[in-house]
Amino acid sequence: MIGISKLYCGAVEAADVLRYKRRSNKLPSDMLQFSKDKKPVVVWNCTQTCNLKCAHCYAGSENKKYKGELTTEQAKVMIDDLAEFGCPVLLFSGGEPTMRKDLLELMKYAKDKGMRVVISTNGTLITPEKARQYAEVGLSYVGVSLDGMEKVHDQFRGVDGAFRRALEGLENARKAGIKVGLRFTINKRNYKEIPKIFDMMEREKINRICLYHLVYTGRGSELMDEDLTHEQSRQVVRYIMTRTKQMFAKGLQPEVLTVDNHADGPFLLEEMRKENDPLADNAAQLLSWNQGNSTGNGIGCISWDGEVYADQFFRHFSFGNIKDRPFSEIWSDTSRETEES
Repeated sequence: MIGISKLYCGAVEAADVLRYKRRSNKLPSDMLQFSKDKKPVVVWNCTQTCNLKCAHCYAGSENKKYKGELTTEQAKVMIDDLAEFGCPVLLFSGGEPTMRKDLLELMKYAKDKGMRVVISTNGTLITPEKARQYAEVGLSYVGVSLDGMEKVHDQFRGVDGAFRRALEGLENARKAGIKVGLRFTINKRNYKEIPKIFDMMEREKINRICLYHLVYTGRGSELMDEDLTHEQSRQVVRYIMTRTKQMFAKGLQPEVLTVDNHADGPFLLEEMRKENDPLADNAAQLLSWNQGNSTGNGIGCISWDGEVYADQFFRHFSFGNIKDRPFSEIWSDTSRETEES
């Protein structure tokens, strides 16, 4: 993730410790515990089932029951191991995580073990009652996926009414006291919707957005021809920078990030230096601490069937399965690296 609001606008954000300070050799005394022995944020695709038909779904999900998903007890054993290993965050993803019947139980279990619990969702199934229950068990963040305004979003998601229900779910979560944000996957079908998304953020006072570059995996691999050109990508990132700074100038403090193209970092720094931005040197230091793509290091993924991947998109190679041995053991095992070297 490239923190546009952090690097370009100097914002202080909750994830700074995870994103930057754990990688620095010059840490404040209260952050020393993160310096050497960092453990990954874990994305758990807790189910492959989904109620929508998204064109870019990296999990290839459909609205059906899949065999082999972790049981409640297997999931609790996994969470015990993650918590003891020191993983700071468990992100429930899918498929659509809210379709898992024991989600509430497992979120509470992870929270009680000391982990920060967040979910990535299409938002359509978050009723006021579910939102209240999620808040009660300590869910700290709900990231809702939008692919544009209503017409574009519903076409992309394959279900009429998905946009309206997603916004209702987001608002239900916010009213329950849960921090909310947007997730947007950039492609040729929807990149012209980005100004409208920022307009909506200002209008609805939504203070966080992650803008994902298209990843060629799952059904997303079928959209390779719909990815932006390099020049279009630069224009989009330049617009995101400009719009973020404009929001700060209005007294707003959004958290704006781009994801899955770490070339955004050097490009942002280059643009800042062209502008003689006084924050450029600080941005360079933060980018150095961040060290680019954290796949297989600062982030890991456990799939619905227990397979362990370097991240949620890196599905062509599994390090092992937690049904056979714990995540902590799989993640720490460097024997193959030693053999190959």
